Amino acid sequence: MDDLKEQMKDHFLQYATYVILDRAIPNVVDGLKPVQRRILETLWKQNDDKLHKVANIVGQTMMLHPHGDAAIYEALVNLASKGFLLDRQGNFGNIFTGDPSAASRYIETRLSQLARETMFNPDITEKVPSYDGRNMEPVTLPAKIPLLLLQGADGIAVGMSTHILPHNFSELLEAEIAYLEGREFKIFPDFPTGGIMDKSEYDRGRGKIKLRAKIEIKDPKTLVIRDICYGTTTESLIRSIDEAAKKGKIKIESIDDYTAKDVEIEIKLPRGQYAEEMLDALYGFTACEVSLTSQIIVIKDGQPWETDVHEILAYCAEKLMEFLRRELEIERERLLEKIFYKTLERIFIENRLYKQIETVKTLEGIHEALVASFKPYHKELIRTPTHDDREKLLQIPIRRISRFDIDKNQEEIMQLQEALAAVEKDLKNVKKYAIAYLKKLIDKYGKAYPRKTRIKAIEEIDRRAIETKKIKVNYDPATGFVGTKVSGPDSFTCTNFDKLLILFKDGTYKATNIPEKQYVENAAWVGVADKTTIINVIYTNTETKEAWAKRFIVEQFILDKAYRFLDENTKLEYISSDLEPVAEIQFAGKKASKVRYPLKEVLVKGAQARGIRIAKHEVKSLKIVK
Repeated sequence: MDDLKEQMKDHFLQYATYVILDRAIPNVVDGLKPVQRRILETLWKQNDDKLHKVANIVGQTMMLHPHGDAAIYEALVNLASKGFLLDRQGNFGNIFTGDPSAASRYIETRLSQLARETMFNPDITEKVPSYDGRNMEPVTLPAKIPLLLLQGADGIAVGMSTHILPHNFSELLEAEIAYLEGREFKIFPDFPTGGIMDKSEYDRGRGKIKLRAKIEIKDPKTLVIRDICYGTTTESLIRSIDEAAKKGKIKIESIDDYTAKDVEIEIKLPRGQYAEEMLDALYGFTACEVSLTSQIIVIKDGQPWETDVHEILAYCAEKLMEFLRRELEIERERLLEKIFYKTLERIFIENRLYKQIETVKTLEGIHEALVASFKPYHKELIRTPTHDDREKLLQIPIRRISRFDIDKNQEEIMQLQEALAAVEKDLKNVKKYAIAYLKKLIDKYGKAYPRKTRIKAIEEIDRRAIETKKIKVNYDPATGFVGTKVSGPDSFTCTNFDKLLILFKDGTYKATNIPEKQYVENAAWVGVADKTTIINVIYTNTETKEAWAKRFIVEQFILDKAYRFLDENTKLEYISSDLEPVAEIQFAGKKASKVRYPLKEVLVKGAQARGIRIAKHEVKSLKIVK
């Protein structure tokens, strides 16, 4: 049994680790989950600037992804709907209406220009074998933009989840520039669905934001919703409005959805309702206002990292400098190699070194002759020529040798040296180079991604105040019916939030919601359960016939649960909520007499408290004289 427990524990830990690291939680470096990274890698390999069938890309991605095609297709559509990395053609669904995308065989996609420019560089990409060992896949992509914050992410793993809200492209890059320059910065979400946002509780991504739909007043009787809240659709929004109308929270005449490219939901109001007065009710009782909580957990260095948006942005800015430095170092090596070979080629041809190998019979001898002939020129070269360098020289055709232009060669070397000097300059100040790179991206792509969500302080709506209505409740003792749709001699006014308190003749009571029409049997008193009304009661003991009195307030109750305010061996003689009632008691027996007892002298207690005895003799009759 112990061995089985250890085995199950080990298997569960392996499963949890796999789900966290390889499925659900994005990596902080490139902001991608493994399936998204594999899709982009496949598109990069297939890239020819032409659109590809999504079905084909899904099939190609399966060489890297160990799960089914449905998961790949869903991830690709989701990635495309974010609008940054993929160009689309065909029906990829609608983020406003929630309509699904077309089948994978009918839609096409390719990497966007932004993705090709900022997400890939095979020279600095670390790769590992795929799940079956037949292919190589990237550990992370060298993302030069903070993609994780740009498009947001959601994921549920074993024992943890992440919910990262999307942000604005230009604002993120401006914040990176501020970080690199040592200035303070702040970043706030920006949603593709637009809307109005209160960011006062965002707390750098550790708190929440309040989001409202954008509602225009077309005329005093018509409202038009232009933006919806992130995470909702026009269908779910309309459903929430219909439900609120059915519950009586709001009143509408009709609602029509004209959404196509942009959101347009028109709400017509009935007689007596006006647009200005309806706005707060829509925000208070429908999905026109939502709260979104941000919880940021990402993968960093192979482990979960709970952080905030400022730390992520700072990390991405540091990574950007690292990637740019590595690219500059690779470019420097490439330029040095070009300068070396062009210089080597010039020496070989200009000094007619090829003449010295014309009589050599063996390849080994040719190489030995070239080694000796290049020795006087080593000071002109960056490094000593290798065997491969000499092989490249031996493959130069005689036509090229005969047409070799020394001036052109010198000009090309000078151009390469100028480029090398620029690279060396950038390497000395990578931070400055990174800032220039970010500014270039903002100039090139910033206009394509304007802020869609407007930032504005949103006041808290008192839903109870909006919904509270005065209603009249009637009670008819003759029929036993009580409610808002009952005609009767006893009536009182309350609000729709109040509860109904019913005290019965058998000494029990209960509180209930105010009905439209409900039958109550043997009710002695009906009123509002306001927890302040004083109930006056006189009752007699069924065995001794003694009279007792009590005054109480019903302060606590559970709806529709029966409680007792009198003992079981008692009989209710009088009950009211009058302020100062006076009871006149007629005693039985030969020495019959009358006494008057003002109930205000009885202390007010709880409903279950015992009363006080007001007469020791048997009571013949009782009436209230005041």
